[in-house]
Amino acid sequence: MRGSLFLKIYLTLLASLVVVALAAATLVWLSRGEDDRGWMARRDAFIAAMLPADADIEETRLVLTRLGAALEADITVFAPDDDVVASVGNPVAFPAPGERENIRSGDDRRILSARLPDGRVVVARLGDSAFGPPRARPLLWLALIAAAIGVVAWPVVRRLTGRLERLRRGVETWGDGNLALRVPVEGKDEVAAVAASFNQAARRVEELIIAHRSLLANASHELRSPLARLRMASELHEVAPSEERRHEITRNLAELDGLVEEILLASRLDHVEEIDLGDEVDLLALAAEEGARQGIEVSGDPATVRGDALLLARLVRNLMQNALRHGEPPVHAEIRRDGEGVEIVVRDHGPGIAEAERERVFEPFYRPSGRGEHAGGWGLGLALVRQIARHHGASVRQETPADGGARFVVTFPSTRASMPHHS
Repeated sequence: MRGSLFLKIYLTLLASLVVVALAAATLVWLSRGEDDRGWMARRDAFIAAMLPADADIEETRLVLTRLGAALEADITVFAPDDDVVASVGNPVAFPAPGERENIRSGDDRRILSARLPDGRVVVARLGDSAFGPPRARPLLWLALIAAAIGVVAWPVVRRLTGRLERLRRGVETWGDGNLALRVPVEGKDEVAAVAASFNQAARRVEELIIAHRSLLANASHELRSPLARLRMASELHEVAPSEERRHEITRNLAELDGLVEEILLASRLDHVEEIDLGDEVDLLALAAEEGARQGIEVSGDPATVRGDALLLARLVRNLMQNALRHGEPPVHAEIRRDGEGVEIVVRDHGPGIAEAERERVFEPFYRPSGRGEHAGGWGLGLALVRQIARHHGASVRQETPADGGARFVVTFPSTRASMPHHS
């Protein structure tokens, strides 16, 4: 229910204040009983001293007159048998049994009674000035304090729950499809941390969806060429079968199969946070094996890294195929040490890559400037190289050698690489 969190927090605060007020009032009430008993004993001693048993009636009336004037009270003295001994002002009724022990409040506090040592009972109806211990009103004061705290707490709780409400509305709007939405990060507390975490997750989801949309759009474009060639080759093969057309069909099918495989691999690497890096992979042996398939010379020093052997083989293969497809021979691969880490270097002697396009060549299906509509782009090869490198804690960069061409370097940190021990 909208606003329910605000009500829960605010009512919980008020309930806590009520409990504190009741507990404080109870303690005051219990401690006041002892004060009342002490004051009543002193009061009775004072009245007994003012009205001694051996005083005559005239002296007693004189004392009552003075007390009545001083206290603005009606006072009556009763004998032990309930007869009136003396009085001043309007008559006052004899107190009921046990009435003296009652704790009175309001108008009842104006009635004062005391039993003297000789059995007489003095009863007084006091005026506006009460004769007794000060009567603070703890419940009233605590209620005022609770009300003040409640008023002050209202904007504080309202602001807190208002931030949560804005965060909820932002999440709902984002969930409805507005992926560019980011919620405001207000303050530096836990609510702000939740908002920042949501923005980070929303940004990542948006990037993934945009990447997938781009991947699908570019993949559909890249699939058109081999599909069109495959359709034409199959139609021609039906009319005039030949070995050349059969090879063309086989080549186009292999291209389609490789493209689909790369799309699936790129999607899988996008969705997994970590991969199993339990294999001990000899990079020199792996590069030499791939180089033999591609006809590329490989050199360098033996070096072992922990990772996924199949993915690392794909990384080396893509680097070599990219050099063969977009560069010019000779193409050379090298495994070399770089401080505590190890590098895979693949170099060609083609036209190289423009400075402005060094990073963009790692984008899926990036099409460099100056290429025609049907010239084709860079595909997914280098994009997969970067994905695989990141999952292995490595980095990849492109360099332009002084004598031309392009050089791609994958660097594995020291925690991923080691030199093998020789006996």
